[in-house]
Amino acid sequence: MTTTTTTDFTLRPASFISDREALRAVRETVFVAEQHAPPDTEWDSMDPVGDHLLAVNATGAPIGTARLTPDGRFSRLAVLKAWRGKGVGEALLRAMIEKARAQGWEQLTLYAQVANEGFYTRHGFVRYGEPFDDVGIPHQSMHLDLRQPQ
Repeated sequence: MTTTTTTDFTLRPASFISDREALRAVRETVFVAEQHAPPDTEWDSMDPVGDHLLAVNATGAPIGTARLTPDGRFSRLAVLKAWRGKGVGEALLRAMIEKARAQGWEQLTLYAQVANEGFYTRHGFVRYGEPFDDVGIPHQSMHLDLRQPQ
């Protein structure tokens, strides 16, 4: 995956080991502090084996994250509140879709927070199954057929 730059932020691959504090700064702010997810649920066994992407502002401060896991899932999309609505989440999602396609994946799945389902639908994801609760937040399973051009 290459580094992507806009006028306001840059996307770059992140290492779970060397970029852990940057990932933590975003994910714990969004998921634990804002959404009240239990802190012990934020980090899991997929973190060390996942492909992480980090969005940073012009000064290099972390502003967004995303992760692909070896089981074909897109997860941990988080953008700091001040940066929402500025294309950061969309850039992270598109970059990870591109990476999954480049790796030959046929499908990408995710668990969308129901409040954000429209964001994923606009990018071609389709819901399946029934909504479910994850750490007190309603979620919906969704998938994207990567064999179809976008």
